[in-house]
Amino acid sequence: MENNKSLIWPQGILIALVGLCSAFVIGLSLPVNPKVSEAQTKQTITSKEIAAKTETQQRIEKFKAVMLTTWQQEAKVKGTSYVLSSHFQGATIEEAKLSPSEKAIALTFDDGPWPESTAQVLDILKKNNIKATFFEIGQNLKNYPDLAKRVVAEGHVLGNHTWHHWYHYMNPQAAAFEIESTSDLIYQTTGVKTNLFRPPGGIMRNGVYDYAKNKKYATILWSADSIDYSRPPVPRLINNIMREAKPGGIVLMHDGGGNRSHTVEALPEIISEFRNQGYRFVTIPELLELQDKDQAATVAKQQAQPHKPTVKTAKQQVQTQDKNLTTAKQ
Repeated sequence: MENNKSLIWPQGILIALVGLCSAFVIGLSLPVNPKVSEAQTKQTITSKEIAAKTETQQRIEKFKAVMLTTWQQEAKVKGTSYVLSSHFQGATIEEAKLSPSEKAIALTFDDGPWPESTAQVLDILKKNNIKATFFEIGQNLKNYPDLAKRVVAEGHVLGNHTWHHWYHYMNPQAAAFEIESTSDLIYQTTGVKTNLFRPPGGIMRNGVYDYAKNKKYATILWSADSIDYSRPPVPRLINNIMREAKPGGIVLMHDGGGNRSHTVEALPEIISEFRNQGYRFVTIPELLELQDKDQAATVAKQQAQPHKPTVKTAKQQVQTQDKNLTTAKQ
């Protein structure tokens, strides 16, 4: 009996092994095409990758659209979206015509956005709660878009200063590129549509000024030039501005285009000096709006005054009669 039991256990194991081997052989005998399987796997992965990329691209485009809308809304809320009166469209302006008592002045900065100096200027303006106008170069805006966004976010106004800041003569096609490419990028970057233009160097005979005028841009020049592009000593830079200051004035400075450390150093003192003289600071659209209001108030005041007939004195009446008699005798 003991011998029979010892033979039963190995036989069971043997039967199990035979079954496993049969299943393995059957599995190997099934028709499998590894190339088809691999191609199907690759196709599945590729489809998923395409779908993922498409979804990601859609999210990016949606994000861009939302961000652009946000910048447009922020620009409108902060007052940097503006509409100039029709009589300013296509006009050339060196200063606003204000009464002496209306002591408002506009600070303007050219050639930005620029690393370091633009941010430094913005810091000073923010500290003093001042809004200014920045005339930006297209290629600089392309390189430093976040600085332009900050300009708008902090309530300042953007103007067009061409794409390359070239001085030489340009045909209408080149002039169109210089101006429209810059305005388009300002809008794409910040959501602001500008129709303020400043010709590089104030030159008005090289094609870009004529194009801007025909397209109803308001050409904004200046009445007080800091001449900071030549980097004068800070006291002279300040004096260049203050000696030409007057109500309705437009001050020219630069936040870009080179080393602007002297401008940054002088700016707090310029602000302090103007305030000591009773000035307040406005953007270019605000300055032009002030001119309209000031002139409207002057006209209303004149119309409100009663007409006083001219009363001649006895002596004037006698002189008039003598003159009439002399004329009659002749």
